[in-house]
Amino acid sequence: MANEFYTIKHYINGEWLQEEGTEFTPLYNPSNGEVIGEVPMGSDALAQTAIDTAAEAFKTWKNTPIAKRMAYIFKMRELMEREQEALAYSIAIDQAKHISEARGEVRRVIEILEATASVPTLLQGDTLDNIAMNINGKVVKKPLGVFGGVAPFNFPALVFGWFIPVAIATGNTFIYKPSTQSPLFLQKMIEIFMEMKLPAGVVNVIYGSRTVAAPWYEDPRVAGVCLVGSTPTAKAMAKAAGGNAKRSMLLGGAKNMLLVMEDTDMDIFIDNFINSCYGSAGQRCLAGSIIGVVPEVYDEVCERILEASKKVVVGNAMDDGVYMGPLISKAAKENVEKYVDIALEHGGGCSLLLDGRNPEVPEKDKNGFYVGPTVLKGVTPCNPVFSTEVFGPLVSIVKVADMDDALNLISSSEFGNGACIFTQNMHYAETFSREAEVGMIGVNVGICAPHPYLPFGGIKGSLIGTDKVQGKDAVDFYTQNKVVTVRTYHPDPEVRAGKAKPASSNVRSCVAS
Repeated sequence: MANEFYTIKHYINGEWLQEEGTEFTPLYNPSNGEVIGEVPMGSDALAQTAIDTAAEAFKTWKNTPIAKRMAYIFKMRELMEREQEALAYSIAIDQAKHISEARGEVRRVIEILEATASVPTLLQGDTLDNIAMNINGKVVKKPLGVFGGVAPFNFPALVFGWFIPVAIATGNTFIYKPSTQSPLFLQKMIEIFMEMKLPAGVVNVIYGSRTVAAPWYEDPRVAGVCLVGSTPTAKAMAKAAGGNAKRSMLLGGAKNMLLVMEDTDMDIFIDNFINSCYGSAGQRCLAGSIIGVVPEVYDEVCERILEASKKVVVGNAMDDGVYMGPLISKAAKENVEKYVDIALEHGGGCSLLLDGRNPEVPEKDKNGFYVGPTVLKGVTPCNPVFSTEVFGPLVSIVKVADMDDALNLISSSEFGNGACIFTQNMHYAETFSREAEVGMIGVNVGICAPHPYLPFGGIKGSLIGTDKVQGKDAVDFYTQNKVVTVRTYHPDPEVRAGKAKPASSNVRSCVAS
């Protein structure tokens, strides 16, 4: 199976699809640099076919009873539970997230499907009785139509879970564009769609460049667009969607700080630091990349970070004993290495505490895209590495005067995704939670990712759009409120005119009085 060559296919109208004469882009295994498959670049015509298919399916799907729609969600969860090892394996091959983390990602999607079971309750509307004489009002939540979603390479399962389950549970249909760098998870999910007999056209999967999403903005049948990606891409999509009165749920970039106060339990911090900064090789929107440290413990934190970072084992995503796999591509590897040089050239007291470039890996993986834990100390806010989302295992240690100084640095960032504080002082914790200008806060946790019942998303440049993923926000995004006003009349005109009383039906009750 490790030597399998993967020919990726689109999934339109409930069927695998491969266009004649299509162009392909190579699919790599980042752990060893080998080409392991090819991904089709969908044409403009196929992009339009996907819209036509999803729009036609919506006509029926929107009227499918909620209980039946939820039955498909339950079946999806059942099959993902059964296939979770194969699904995790698919992520570890082309995304090269270590297999243990890939299992965790699949597990989280199963939890999202379990949370999606609350959709029928969240779809309940409101009524207001007796607004005026014989007049009642009600609010009902209705699906909107076709939605399009663009996914990044780094969480092929999680982003699927954020977008599709709630969208289809609420009665919409979906066109999904996975990353061409990590398509294998969706190929496995398509097998699940087919086994569970998901109605044709409810979910469609198309691969390609950004041009396959271009028709979404002009076609009136497409109600909205979703993205997890960079802030520039999110802004471009928001502009295109807004210009055509479409909804947008667009999660952008991030630059997250972990703040270490003087009363921090260092063992707890270090455990969380390793996961936050080196999990997924630092390729996630909630990765800690700036470590803010107050002067009282600055030297101790630098020593503990260096000691712990040296112990992180880098290697093939499938190998036991490995903690951190490779980056997604050669370009991503070179980008991290470039920013190490940029940071050092900037000067200002910045120095290299640990150089993770060109780490030692087994001979079989020598062509993989590896960068080990890399730590800079003495980074100042004017250093380019402080404000740039590098997206890799590159950590910048920054000395802050106190918590207020850290809060000012966080507020000055164009991003506002997440921030975490490590402290045993409730005043610090509550003040930081209240004042930090980010969408997600962590107290003594390194990854402040909300559980599936709660909304996930940042503020400022980290969220461009109308709603966040997960929870009530997602249900609101995929539905619109319809208000119905009802006036009733008595069927007898004489009674309506007040000239006669309703005639007695003279029917005896069968209930004892």
